[in-house]
Amino acid sequence: MKRHLSSLTLLLCLMGFSLKSSAWTAPDCTIGDSSLLSNLSYYIPFCSLAPGLHLFASCSNVKDLPQTLTLVPRDTEALCLQGAVPLLPTGAFRLFPSLRLLKLELGTVRVSSGAFQGLDQLQHLSLEHHAPCLDLFLPGDALDPLTSLNSISFQGYCLNYSHSIRLPISLRHLTLKHSCLKELQELQQIFPNLGPDFPPSHSPRPSSPLLQVLDLSSNLHLSRVGVGALGGLHLHSLKLDGTPMNVSGLLNSGLLHLGSLSLIQTGLNKLPGNVADYFDLDALDLERNQIQSIEDEQLPGLRSLAVLSLHANGLQFLPTGFLSTLPQLQRLNLSMNKLGPSLLLPEGLGSSNLRVLDLSHNELCILPHGAFSYLPQLQELRLSGNKISNLSSKNLEGLKHLKSLDLSWNQIKVLHPGWLSSLPALTSLNLLGTYLEHISGKQLQGPQELSHLKLGSLNMLDIYPPWPTVLLSLEIWAQTVLEFHVPSGEPFLFLENLVLQSSYVVLEPNNNTIHFPSLRHLTLRGCDPSIFSGSKSIFLSQFPLLEHLHFWSNHEELENLHFLGMPSLRVLELGDTNVPSELGPVTLEEQLKQVPQLQVLALSHVKLRNLSIKTLRGLSRLQLLLINSEWALGLDSSLQEIIPQLPQYIYFSNVTFACQCESSWVEPWAMRAPNTFVYGLEASICIANTSDYSKTPLLSFFSSHCTHETGLQGFLFSFPLVLLLIIFALLGCPKWLWLHYLWNLFYAWWWKLFGRSPRRPFHYDVFISYCEQDQAWVLEELVPALEMPLPAGEGLRLCLPDRDFGVGQDRMNATAVNMENSRAILCVLSYQALESTWSNLELRLATYYLVTRPGIAHLLLLFLEPIDRQQLPGYQRLTRWLQKEDCFEVPQSRVQWDTFCEQLRRRLKKTELER
Repeated sequence: MKRHLSSLTLLLCLMGFSLKSSAWTAPDCTIGDSSLLSNLSYYIPFCSLAPGLHLFASCSNVKDLPQTLTLVPRDTEALCLQGAVPLLPTGAFRLFPSLRLLKLELGTVRVSSGAFQGLDQLQHLSLEHHAPCLDLFLPGDALDPLTSLNSISFQGYCLNYSHSIRLPISLRHLTLKHSCLKELQELQQIFPNLGPDFPPSHSPRPSSPLLQVLDLSSNLHLSRVGVGALGGLHLHSLKLDGTPMNVSGLLNSGLLHLGSLSLIQTGLNKLPGNVADYFDLDALDLERNQIQSIEDEQLPGLRSLAVLSLHANGLQFLPTGFLSTLPQLQRLNLSMNKLGPSLLLPEGLGSSNLRVLDLSHNELCILPHGAFSYLPQLQELRLSGNKISNLSSKNLEGLKHLKSLDLSWNQIKVLHPGWLSSLPALTSLNLLGTYLEHISGKQLQGPQELSHLKLGSLNMLDIYPPWPTVLLSLEIWAQTVLEFHVPSGEPFLFLENLVLQSSYVVLEPNNNTIHFPSLRHLTLRGCDPSIFSGSKSIFLSQFPLLEHLHFWSNHEELENLHFLGMPSLRVLELGDTNVPSELGPVTLEEQLKQVPQLQVLALSHVKLRNLSIKTLRGLSRLQLLLINSEWALGLDSSLQEIIPQLPQYIYFSNVTFACQCESSWVEPWAMRAPNTFVYGLEASICIANTSDYSKTPLLSFFSSHCTHETGLQGFLFSFPLVLLLIIFALLGCPKWLWLHYLWNLFYAWWWKLFGRSPRRPFHYDVFISYCEQDQAWVLEELVPALEMPLPAGEGLRLCLPDRDFGVGQDRMNATAVNMENSRAILCVLSYQALESTWSNLELRLATYYLVTRPGIAHLLLLFLEPIDRQQLPGYQRLTRWLQKEDCFEVPQSRVQWDTFCEQLRRRLKKTELER
């Protein structure tokens, strides 16, 4: 019966209501807002975004481009399309004026001249194909509408047959990868305005872009430059990674300026000193080449370098005076080489300007005393992945300006007191992946501004105070047990980010607590839920500013988990936990009641079993719900009652559902319910029982096993028949006055069809319905806030039955008349009101107006106390079709009260616009 009622209600909604936005399941599309959950791509696939872009749509298997684009929101900022589309027609994306990034992987596609019309805000354009050298025919004026374009990328396409493509003058970054380029001279034919004023222009406006970055990486046939190929260009960066290019040819290319040159994995076996010297290069990237030795005669040409990377070249030694011949060098990357086991210092290295030195993964075992004393300006030192086992202050002498030290994944077992005494400016220290078992705050003394600390051991780890006083970020890993030794009330006053990864985290002594008054982001991985409660808990204090909690546990039960003292929690991620089967989602429901401000809820492998209205009750601010890696998940039919209040984004990733017809409401909901995007249903499967391993598509199961009930079929058949009989009866009437009424009915329907209704004056702004027990609160709190003139109130015209009805007037008739003459009806609901016969009658009448006059009548509900919707009578639950903004909870503070009044004022203004 419930399914029949829901189907009927849905049908009436589709026939009579003009919804502004609908829920939809876009085939092969992912749509969302990455600002809600920063690591959303961990759960669901979508294309990479440019910095500052959040609203995205990422679609695959695109064949019918117009049909796909109808499912994409118009305010999308980033759009990624992958599929097979033979033609981009004129104005293909004109309905997306807010688009900033457009990535197209459409195979062999023909681009019309006006394909990019209307994209004057587009900043990043990418046309890609996985196979190299696919022909792309691009008209010369195709990019003219893109007046804000900053970067354009062609990957896997051959543009040799697309001549005279005009680049926008706003362009700064041009990429051609996996193309059929053989020499740089071909660029002038493809992009004739690449160089300044080529051909010469008499216009005062520039006709050529001021290109800063030219990326020609992965062009396997690009071996020649050509005389004058880059004539007139002033490049900040040129990337030739993975090409067989003879870089000496750049000397005759006509390039006027070059700041950075990248030659990653090009097979070089010696430093290109002549090229660096010719252009006075600032940066040279030679990663993953074969430069196993450096000759002294190669160094003079590198004197202008500020950045040099020799990562993964197999270097075994450095020439004497290596850095002394590079006076401008500030960043040097020597990682993944073979400079160990003992680096020849300080004789081998010496520089007064070096700021960053990376010696990671060099098999270093010993650092000689004063190893870096000839690098007085060094600010960042990376020694990760070596075999260092012992450190003292003498090893780090002379680094008085060092701010960041990375010693992770070394064989350090003991830290001697005072080993950091020679590093007074240190702000960041990384000791992850070591063999430490005991760390005391005394071992970290010396730096006065240590604010970012990472500690980790492959075994157990004991931590003793005193803590660094200005810590902002703390990350601690331990393989088995992490034990905090804390004196009474020891605080982390300024800590904002805390990461703990261990099987068990305990506190000694167990009657103390640690205070985190400034904590905003808390990440717990592998921890026992007893970390939140019990005698060994470290989290018994309040988290007044905590916004993001990421909790992944390897333990079975959640009985000890709670989120008390987190009033500002906005994002909650739970993973690898287990909701007790005998309690089902009730336990989770009780936990979520503690965080009413939650906007994002991500549940991954928590063995949820069933999702119902109880799980989401009270989460009125929830915008994103993500369920990942669940087995035999059931979707309770009670969720239908809060369809308009469901989050804006709901994602099901790698979820196997339970095959049950009680969930068949999901299919029509995902296509039509208000204000929600649903991801993951089309590709989902369901199982009938625990022994059923067949892969039955969820939606196919609904279609084949869950047929419509005979009552609904009878209604669909009988309704047109009854309508025809009425029409025949009217045609047989001797008088034709009924045509006047039929015209009025058609006139009202026509206005409603286009989202409008005949205008009419309203005597009151709000009709307020309440019971006698709630009268005092309404008169003392609600009425003054709404009726008093600004700024004390909202200046609304209210209709109160006990005040505004005439003496001796029939109350039932007065209620009906005044509700009809009010712009909105506000029902104050409490358990006393539900027991009041008169309040139930007023609510029944208000619900009648809501259903019979869609678009004209507006019903608002104000709950004085939490009320289970299941306890409402059936006719009142028709209010399930109210939008989320039509339901209010009684505010508990003045700030919330002001917000409530502002929301009510906006809602009333919106009703006026809707009419």
